[in-house]
Amino acid sequence: MMWFSTFREHIIFALSGHVIFAKICSLLAPQYRSQVFMVYGMLAVFTSMGWAYVTLILSHCVLLYSISLVKLRWLCFVAGLTTLATFKMEPFISWQAGFVTGNFDLRPLLFYGGCGFTIMRCMSFALENCEKKDGNYSILELLKYNFYLPFFYFGPIMTFDKFYVQQANNPNLTRKDGEMWNISLQALLHLGVIMIVAVLLHFMYILTIPSDMKLLKHISDWALVGLAYLNLVYDWVKAAVMFGVINTVSRLDYLDPPKPPKCITMLYVFSEIHFDRGINDFLCKYVYNYLGGKHDNVLDELIASLCTFGITALWLGPGWVVFIWAFLNCFGLNFELWTTKFFMMEPFISIEMAISESMSRRIRAVFNTFNFWTIVLYNVLALNSLEFAKLVAKRMLLKGFPFTTITVMFVTYCLIQLIKERERRQALIDDPDPMPPPAPAPAPTAAPTSTDPSITQTDGAAAQLVDPNKQKAE
Repeated sequence: MMWFSTFREHIIFALSGHVIFAKICSLLAPQYRSQVFMVYGMLAVFTSMGWAYVTLILSHCVLLYSISLVKLRWLCFVAGLTTLATFKMEPFISWQAGFVTGNFDLRPLLFYGGCGFTIMRCMSFALENCEKKDGNYSILELLKYNFYLPFFYFGPIMTFDKFYVQQANNPNLTRKDGEMWNISLQALLHLGVIMIVAVLLHFMYILTIPSDMKLLKHISDWALVGLAYLNLVYDWVKAAVMFGVINTVSRLDYLDPPKPPKCITMLYVFSEIHFDRGINDFLCKYVYNYLGGKHDNVLDELIASLCTFGITALWLGPGWVVFIWAFLNCFGLNFELWTTKFFMMEPFISIEMAISESMSRRIRAVFNTFNFWTIVLYNVLALNSLEFAKLVAKRMLLKGFPFTTITVMFVTYCLIQLIKERERRQALIDDPDPMPPPAPAPAPTAAPTSTDPSITQTDGAAAQLVDPNKQKAE
């Protein structure tokens, strides 16, 4: 709704004003940039949502800041998650929603977006304050962090340690060669995608057809499988454009924000599934990596992933569909670790070392093909409905067998081979110096994401063989 409602003009006006004020401040008083951003952000929130909403946000900031002074991580987590839960349960939702005045289309979205992201940012601030050796961060730093307008309503979350270094302690406001050209190109690209999506929404009913079960029973297997895939592609485009536009504005402010999500077509391992890199980075830093350690212990990995997806379920809003989605993805992530351990045993490790690199990729791609459609079905469940996901699975695997099943899997297999070849070439560009294959050793296991898309942390749900050419990159 953000781009196709009457509120679009307000969003464009607010972000344009932010860019203009940022440029003026950078020229006249660069040392006060962060304070100007904070004041402008608070005024923009006040204008759109009212003074009572600003007071509500400030009260949560003060509460979590006060708790952060104790410097106990578990207390900060408990307080933050409890506060977040108040926006997911009655009667706390209705009571806090009463602080917002006015009635317009985006009112619920702005309310929950601003409050939810505020809690997550306050948690990041509190946890970083626990790690600070000498003294505490001031509450002014928290307010500058939270009221940075481009990130306030829609994210992405940039952890406080990165924001503090880049925004508050960055006197160098110079750009790399060609950076401004890249920013302009990205802005034009996102504008073009927004126009294309606007046209597609008028002529293609990707989002509404899955809700009509009578119609779905009469369309072909190919149409049904394609519709499931396009629903994920559309959701990825939505996230990529929304975060891309916000990231373009923040890059003008000399920040290095989280990147847009990885294309759904290139996701064939559970360890790289995310539509919001900011939330993913937050969970990796403070939950998954903190509890999972080196991710080489099955029990630690299980506890870390359960806690991670538990917080994710709370963030998305507790419900049966969310719980099922979280359980399935948590199982997929752990299953990748279990199969990694299994295929590190003999005789699989000896077979891996004996066959060629290309043959190893082909074997992996076979199992990654099933992984790809497992990921599609799990996420279609979250985006549409349980009935639609069950229908797609039944038509593709049972009623469509063998022709539809084999054809779809073969096309997907070819796609994954192309993706793997692209990743292999990208790895050679990143590290062109050849290196002899290392001796067999336990491979590093998966974290929820990789900062480098050319590095595959786990390689499928049933064929975790050791690729000698990838071990150096890992």
